[in-house]
Amino acid sequence: MEQYLTLCKHIMNSGVTKGDRTGTGTKSVFGYQMRFDLSEGFPLLTTKKTAFRLVVSELLWFLKGDTNVKTLIQANNHIWDEWAFEKWVNSEEYTGPDMTNFGVRAAKDPEFKNVVQQQMDLFCEKILSEDAFAEEFGDLGPVYGRQWRSWPTMDGQTIDQLRNVIEQIKVNPDSRRHIITAWNPAEVDEMALPPCHAFMQFYVANGKLSCQLYQRSADVFLGVPFNIASYALLTHLIAKECHLEVGEFVHTLGDAHLYVNHMEQVTTQLEREPRALPQLLLNDQKESIFDFEIEDIALEGYDPHPRIKAPIAV
Repeated sequence: MEQYLTLCKHIMNSGVTKGDRTGTGTKSVFGYQMRFDLSEGFPLLTTKKTAFRLVVSELLWFLKGDTNVKTLIQANNHIWDEWAFEKWVNSEEYTGPDMTNFGVRAAKDPEFKNVVQQQMDLFCEKILSEDAFAEEFGDLGPVYGRQWRSWPTMDGQTIDQLRNVIEQIKVNPDSRRHIITAWNPAEVDEMALPPCHAFMQFYVANGKLSCQLYQRSADVFLGVPFNIASYALLTHLIAKECHLEVGEFVHTLGDAHLYVNHMEQVTTQLEREPRALPQLLLNDQKESIFDFEIEDIALEGYDPHPRIKAPIAV
């Protein structure tokens, strides 16, 4: 994962200081590309522990076309909680403590962070126990899963982009149209968070499947390690169904940034030596990408450095 560490160094040394939507502030570069040969090992970061189980459960959530955090919370995956929580605390139904700019404030105030966590725990409890609450506040709008599996057409129909691409890879592997987009201009304003990893293209050559992702906005410390692992896993799953080997994952970034409140953590990470990459294990009994469950996907030989905690910018 030297490519990732080189990106971190590049941003710290050459990035420009920019404001951002969250009010946190970043150092940023524009236009950057990394390439990962998936035959050399699964590209999960080893300079800090990255929760592969969360990568898996989120990707399966996308694959099922789901857009409600209830499914993730049931799987003990809380990486999307903040965006659904924000919807609740900004609503008329919320009567608790003031949560304005809760992400930024919690990062600076340990006492307020505890208050936020109490309200977040209450929110998750209500999501799991109250169906009407989950339907209203758990749904994130037409985010990734909706666009991948049910892109709406003008005549009221939907397009299953993912299934269509898999079928085309099987019957017409040399096509240059193996494309899935999550960026739907007609529905961006309805999404809790507009797609960051927005556009992917698959490529078949010499019996190997490669994937290139264009990511418009890249939180390099927290988000990008997940994105690399998620799309590498997606490439493996599609390759398996299509009876192909894996080739490269090509990761093209638009605005690649480090938040200013992550700089100490990045410095710690850069002081660590990368370790050997793990190997991905998939259940051979599963034929279709749509049949996989969390227990069908595992890693072998993952020996990372300890986790490095950092606040998420909402």
